[in-house]
Amino acid sequence: MSDVSPAAPAAAALFEFPCAFPLKIMGRADAALAQAVLDIVLRYDAAFDGATMEMRASSGGKYVSLTCTITATSRPQLDALYRELTAHPLVKVVL
Repeated sequence: MSDVSPAAPAAAALFEFPCAFPLKIMGRADAALAQAVLDIVLRYDAAFDGATMEMRASSGGKYVSLTCTITATSRPQLDALYRELTAHPLVKVVL
C-alpha cells in the first residue's frame, strides 16, 4: 500500500516550476526570528534577497509574521523548506 494520498499528484500539478512562491512564517516577536528564517530560506533559494522579506507585528506586539517570496523549483524543495522552518523553535506556523 502506498503512503502517498491520491490527492498528492493532483496537488503537485497545481504548480508549474519554477515559480514565485510566497511563504508566511509566524512566530514570537524575537530579534533572532528574522535572521533564523533568512538563514533557512537561503539554504533552499540561494538567490533570495533578504531585503524583500516583509515583516508585520501583531496588534499586541507579541507575534510577528514574515513573508518571503522564494523561487520554488520543485515540490521536494518546498516540502524540505516547510519541514525545516516548522522544526525551528522560534517558528510557530508556516503557511
